[in-house]
Amino acid sequence: MLTVTTVNVNGLRAAAKKGFAEWLGQTEADVICLQEVRAEAQQLPEELREPEGWHVVYAPAAAKGRAGVAVYSRHAPERVQVGFGGFDVPGSDEFDTAGRYVEVDLPGVTVASLYLPSGEVGTEKQEEKERFMSAFLPYLQGLKGRAAAEGREVVVCGDWNIAHREADLKNWKANKKNSGFLPEEREWLTRVFDEAAYVDVVRALHPEEEGPYSWWSYRGRAFDNDAGWRIDYQVATPGLAGRAVKAWVERAATHGERWSDHAPVTVTYER
Repeated sequence: MLTVTTVNVNGLRAAAKKGFAEWLGQTEADVICLQEVRAEAQQLPEELREPEGWHVVYAPAAAKGRAGVAVYSRHAPERVQVGFGGFDVPGSDEFDTAGRYVEVDLPGVTVASLYLPSGEVGTEKQEEKERFMSAFLPYLQGLKGRAAAEGREVVVCGDWNIAHREADLKNWKANKKNSGFLPEEREWLTRVFDEAAYVDVVRALHPEEEGPYSWWSYRGRAFDNDAGWRIDYQVATPGLAGRAVKAWVERAATHGERWSDHAPVTVTYER
């Protein structure tokens, strides 16, 4: 079996103080994709920078204390790529030092950690998100083709910062004009699934379920009331998605036991 986990840690150093290190020591995952690391490797304590039994690839942002993605894997990567520029995709080079994308080749599968911009309606943040989406879709299409030519599958894990369907957030009616649930964002994600022919693995295994949510605001009682969003996805090529046998959100038992405002999303695949 191959078990893959993705989680936005909301600052790895802060998460480590709240319980991430203990979680890492207990997880049975073979690969872990992290987002919002917000640190360069040399800023991390050794037990996080080079944890025993793991090979770690970091892709920090050029802007200090921002974004940052990483991949922890039990198996040494055969290839590492930071960013998604250089593939004749207009605009993709803009994000090569943004700490938003890293991919590694492992035996038979390419695993990527993605932190898609969150956006904010009416601001440059939303324009950045739109530029990212515009460049990333054709990259995903090309990645799928290149991997297929090598006999490889692909899974892009991470914080996609878009709730695709009404079932993917609790208060969808109140968020129809907010970034993360805008019609054009949801349509773009539909294109990832339809045009690029990737599969939302968790939704495929839980087609009728509300959620399962992976992010809850720290404000109010969102976590206690399970008023969350499902924005953390494992998006895979059909061959790999068809081998997924179990998918779940590792939701903390209580608000006080959370080490991030996101929860790990884990999928087990048959090899």
